[in-house]
Amino acid sequence: MLKIQKYAAIDIGSNAVRLLISNIIEQEGKPVVFKKNSLVRVPIRLGADVFVKGEISEYNQERMIDTMKAFSLLIKSHGVARYKACATSAMREANNSVALAKKIHDVSGINIDIIDGEEEAAIIAETDLHTFIDPNKTYLYVDVGGGSTEFSIIHNGKKIKSRSFKIGTVRLLNDMVEKATWKELEKWIKENTEQYYKIELIGSGGNINKIFKISGKNIGKPLTYFYLTSYYKMLQSYSYEERIAELNLNQDRADVIIPATRIYLSAMKWSGAKHIFVPKIGLSDGIIKSIYHKTVSSVTV
Repeated sequence: MLKIQKYAAIDIGSNAVRLLISNIIEQEGKPVVFKKNSLVRVPIRLGADVFVKGEISEYNQERMIDTMKAFSLLIKSHGVARYKACATSAMREANNSVALAKKIHDVSGINIDIIDGEEEAAIIAETDLHTFIDPNKTYLYVDVGGGSTEFSIIHNGKKIKSRSFKIGTVRLLNDMVEKATWKELEKWIKENTEQYYKIELIGSGGNINKIFKISGKNIGKPLTYFYLTSYYKMLQSYSYEERIAELNLNQDRADVIIPATRIYLSAMKWSGAKHIFVPKIGLSDGIIKSIYHKTVSSVTV
């Protein structure tokens, strides 16, 4: 007997807002299959407002309302059974986020949960990593966002520890990450990885996905520290305009890709990792899995 349901995840980040719709395929005697059906990304950079001024501007509030109205219609037209909308770093720090979330709910019907960094890390760690990793190895899972980066230690297929740090691409662009925060991250990575003989990185987030795509590597093959360092230096040699015109990067990617690469390289250096695997999973995937496993609350459509 085959059963197919659709679940949706809305990820309201500091650099962009995403809607992921996935098919949940259940068949008797077989493991459940999570198949991505549709992904929509809207580059609303909430972090540029919040990390500088402490609140979301009127302009971006209107864009958010329009986007959530559109997402609501897409959820309905796809026949989604359940959804969850999670807002992360920018929304949790904005002093007008609760009022905006209420306005969005009144207009679109979308219910937004503003989650803290630890819950974000936990949901990301829910992603179905066993198909991407070797259960006999140790990994540092790094999910880079606009406002924060979530880190998880995975040993023998199990999550050992997670931590969220306020080091994100939009914050770095606005020079809003203090040296003490970098030092704290360095200490956390070193203390939690030094006991392991060998460690690899798993990278998630739009920027590392883009770099992986550009590399031409086959899925499952890692990028090396040498490759990422070379790419980082190459990016820095181009102006913002040249990255758009000559490297074919989108406007909202061409600036954040440099600080994102810096975060991944720092994590590799401090953990001693020589390779980074890029399975193209993130918060949205974790939300879908969490809805299915009932480890988070969700909304029935």
